[in-house]
Order: sequence, then structure tokens, then C-alpha cells
Amino acid sequence: MGGETALVLGGGGLTGVGWESGMLYGLARAGVDLTTADLVVGTSAGSVVGAQLRSGLLTPQELYERQLGDAAGEIAAKLGTGVIARYALAMARSRTDATAYRRRVGAMALAADTGPEAERRKVLAARLVSHEWPERRLVVTAVDALSGELEAFDRESGGGLVDAVAASCAVPGVWPPVTVGGRRFIDGGIRSATNADLAAGYARVVIIAPISLGSGLVPSPAAQAAKLRAAGAKVLLITPSAAARKAFGRNVLDPARRDPAARAGLAQAAEHAAEAAAVWAA
Repeated sequence: MGGETALVLGGGGLTGVGWESGMLYGLARAGVDLTTADLVVGTSAGSVVGAQLRSGLLTPQELYERQLGDAAGEIAAKLGTGVIARYALAMARSRTDATAYRRRVGAMALAADTGPEAERRKVLAARLVSHEWPERRLVVTAVDALSGELEAFDRESGGGLVDAVAASCAVPGVWPPVTVGGRRFIDGGIRSATNADLAAGYARVVIIAPISLGSGLVPSPAAQAAKLRAAGAKVLLITPSAAARKAFGRNVLDPARRDPAARAGLAQAAEHAAEAAAVWAA
């Protein structure tokens, strides 16, 4: 499905939620309102931000302000070296087969002891101001833990919004896979940090990507942006500045880092306002 404008919000943990919220508010304050997008694609952290924006119940300023101060209800976690090593082993064993890589990571996630799915779902439900799919198009990405295939949830796909967002945020080896329609799903970022290829066919695309790198079988945001440009789209890719990366700290899943990440996103937005306006203008 094509259209005029698409906003792609990538994954990146709690610091990604904060930084994206600050970036969106900063751009709106500079006169570039990305909430007018015909399509919003959200992956992991981006699914949380996208669902909030599409709810129509929060302005960019209010979304930003929700990231500040105490992160009540959030659970601290860490993507440890052991989990990262298992990702690397799955990639090495999969060689050139990206789907096989995702299946291996899915099997690891299904076997991991990561706590009750219901408890994790409560955390995601508390993040959202609305539990209903919005009228304006929102796509939330996840990966089927058994098949390794991408699932692009939307209001027509049959699953609830909370379940879709929880699935998109189910970091393998950290959080439990999420059940939707009898299937188990893991974080959409296992396929791509942004899944920006879902914006194919849109004329103007802004990609906000807390994670700027790819690795082997996982394409980078820059590679996906280049393909969109090659197809004729005007594309702006925004990734964290050095100051923003410092604000994230060493653990993107630390609730205490969400506030400084949001402030860093707001500060960085001024650097991108002019180019964002040039892409977003009709």
C-alpha cells in the first residue's frame, strides 16, 4: 500500500522510547509535525512510541513529558553478554539464511527462563494510553518465533494492540515471547532495527532509528533507507548523536536512562529540523 508520507520508528529499548519521544517533540516544536504521517511503522521501542502518537490522546509534548522523571512500573533488565553471544552463534550457524537466523533466535527465546508472559504484558499495557488500534494506519512489527517470518500487525490482523506491542518488544533471552492468536512472537528488531522496507511505496519517509547499525543478516537502517531512495522516495534517516549515545549509557533497558535519553533527543532535534522539513513538505 502506497501513500505520501511514512514515519518509521525503530527499536532501541527504553532509551529508544525516550530519545524518539524527545526527537518528535523537538521537531514538532520546530514546525515539523511528523504525527501527520499517512503510515507509522513501529518496531520494539518504536511500536510503543507509534501507538502513543496514533492514539490521538497525546501531543508530542505530552509524549515527551511522559518520559521524564520516575519510570514507575518499568522493570529493569539488561541484554547481557551471554544473550548477545547466543545471537552471534545463531548468526554464525545460519550463514546466509536470515530466516534461519531468526528461527534459531526464536528457539532460544522459547527455551529461556524469562518470567511470566502475563506480567510482562501488564508493563506494556501500562505504557499505552489507549489499548485500541487507531483509525490512522499503524503497523507494529514482530517475528514468529517458530517460522522466523515477519509479522506486520495492524488493525486488520486480528490481534489486540497491547499484544502486538508486547510482541514487538519481546527481546529474545530477556523477555518472554508473546502469544497472539495461538502463535508465539519475538521482537521485530531481530529482523531489522527499523523494518523500514515496510514504507516502500511512500513518497516521503522519515526514519528515526535509535540503533544505527546492522549485523550480518540484519540490515542496517542506512541500507534500508538507501533502497527506499533508489525506489524514488525522499528519505531522511535520523540516528543518535554522540551526545545522545552518551545519554543512553551502557544499558538501553535501564528505566533510569529514559529521562536523559528523552532530553538528548529534544536537544538533537534542532540539528535535523531543516532537513526534516525539506523531506516532509508536500
